[in-house]
Order: sequence, then C-alpha cells, then structure tokens
Amino acid sequence: MKKILFLCAVFTASIMMAQDLPTNPEPGKCYVRCTTPDVYVNETMTITLKPAYKVLKTMPATYKTVTERVMIKEEGKKLSVIPAKWGTENVSYVSKDGGNTIKVIPASFTASSETVEIKPAYAQWELGAAAPDCASGNPDDCRYWCYKGYPAEFTTVSTQVLANDASISKSPIASKNSSYTKTVMLEPSRVVEEVIPAQYKEITKTVLDKDAYTVEETIPAVTKTVSREVLKEKGGLTTWNEVECSLVEYQALPINWNLGSASLTNEARRIIDSRLMPVLQQNPGVKLEIASHTDVRGGASNNQDLSERRAKAVADYLISQGVNASLLVANGYGENKVKNRCREGVSCTEREHAVNRRTEFRLINN
Repeated sequence: MKKILFLCAVFTASIMMAQDLPTNPEPGKCYVRCTTPDVYVNETMTITLKPAYKVLKTMPATYKTVTERVMIKEEGKKLSVIPAKWGTENVSYVSKDGGNTIKVIPASFTASSETVEIKPAYAQWELGAAAPDCASGNPDDCRYWCYKGYPAEFTTVSTQVLANDASISKSPIASKNSSYTKTVMLEPSRVVEEVIPAQYKEITKTVLDKDAYTVEETIPAVTKTVSREVLKEKGGLTTWNEVECSLVEYQALPINWNLGSASLTNEARRIIDSRLMPVLQQNPGVKLEIASHTDVRGGASNNQDLSERRAKAVADYLISQGVNASLLVANGYGENKVKNRCREGVSCTEREHAVNRRTEFRLINN
C-alpha cells in the first residue's frame, strides 16, 4: 500500500513537471528522479600558510685575555770620551841655511885687427885722349870712350876679441842647525759607545677574539595540505531510477550521539559505512536527505542548532569518503518533529524522549 501511495505522490508532484515522468512505469514500483551528478575527484594541494623566512640572530663579540711584552724604554747609547795621550820629542831644524859667496871674474880680451872695405870696387866710362890723326874739326869726334874699373879701397882697424867672458866663482857657506822640544800626540782622543739595552714590561690586556656577527637561520615555510573536489566530468542529465520504496521514507540511522555533542564516534562512522554507503553505491545519482532531530528538553534554539550540526557531521563524513556533495542534503529539525506525546511540558520517561532523539535518512528527488 505504501508503494502505491508513494508512486501516486510521485506522479502528483510530477504533474508540474509536464512530460518529465518515467516512461513505462510498472504498478507497485517506486521511482526517484536522478540527475547525473557532476563527477568530482578529490585532490590534495599544499597551501603555504606562512612562507619561509630568515631569522638573523646576533652573536656577541668574544674577547680573550693575552699577555704581551711591551717596551717601556727604548734602547739607548752612552758615549764616553777618552782624552788623547800626549808626549814630547826633540825636533832638529836648520837655524840658518847654508849659502855661497860669489866672486865675479871679469871678461878678458886679446888684441886683434879687422880690415874694413871703405869704398867698394866700381867701373865707369871715361873719355880718352883725342886721336892724333883725327880729321874732324871737332876734336870730340876723334876721342874714344873707355869703361874703366877701379878696385875697392880698404882700411885696417885695431880691435879686441873676447878671450873669456865674465863669470862667477862660488864659495859655499855652511848651514847652522838647532833643535826644539814639541808635544806630540801619542794616542788621539776617541769616543767609546756603550749600548744601554731597552727596558720591557709584561702587560695583560683584553683583545677581541671574534667580532660580533649574525647567524642566518632559515625558518621553513608552514604549509597545510588540504583536500578539495575538482570537477572531472560535468553531469546534469535527468533520469528516473527505480528504488526500493522503503528508501523514500525516513529510515533510522542508529547513531548514539553523546549528550550535547555533534562529533561522530568511531562506532557512528562504522554505522554510516555499513548502513548509508551501500545505499548510495546501489543508487548512483540519487539525492540523499540526512535529517536529525532532538527531544524537547532544552531550549528550542539550542536544539535546532544541535540537530543541524549533527546532520552536517554525517554529511561531511560522507563527503570525506568520496560522496558528491551535490547529492547530500543535511537538515536539522530540532524539536519540531517529535514522534510521540513527549512535547513541551509533558512528563515522559527517558526511553520516550530517546525515540525523538534520532537521526534519519531517505532518498529524495533531484
């Protein structure tokens, strides 16, 4: 009867969808309209929460104590003068030089003579006597001319010739000698140089061993690996799938929630894996509603929030297991849909309240 009623409900709801109805439906069967879902794959990506950076640490300078030998007085010199040494000696000298006396020997002469030409020889033309047999009336016509020579004329002069020229005769005069005493240097003065050694002292001082410096340390980046869905294949094609009629009504998901908690326990995850996952695997593309309820105890607002968080916790877990998020609807109804008389102000047992404190699921149309 329930199957027939659901099919009728499906057909009634589908009247508004015009011709979008299952073709050739069979009486007594239940159908759910499915949308071929978008196919997503999960991939991980690394997000840099904080980039790598450098930290500079300052290292202080270090010092050490050393002992050093230092000069406190430079090397010097001491000069000592050694005076000269003196002595005496006799020195002979010529007090009067020797010389000579000179005697002049005058020149001597001897008698001599010298013949001197006083008139040189000569010749001249002379007119001769007229010829006795001259026939001319002019007596000069018969005269002849002769070139007559005459000898030179000489005279003898008495002279003296030098027999011995004037000369001198030297007679040596002996020199005179004397002596005197003088002081002589036996050893000259000198300077003796004495080296005065330098003076030293040991001092202690603090010296820089290693100057201040910085050490660079690289702080690695802080990353976080997140999982995200990436569209692999676009869906959208609407189809009608036959489903078990019981699945279109709310089915209990027997999760025992801890009081006031919306966290899944390991047992709750096991129940989801064994109860819900097979339904989704056997009905691919069908949308699933997860409904969570509370009892009436506590504030209505808190109950509404708690129911929503519990429904979302189940949906999040299914998504983490690879279920497409577009096929999940998580609804929290708080205390609005109690299944028994245990409403606000009614006294009920704990077992009666537990009936209302439930999580359910059902298949719904896309």
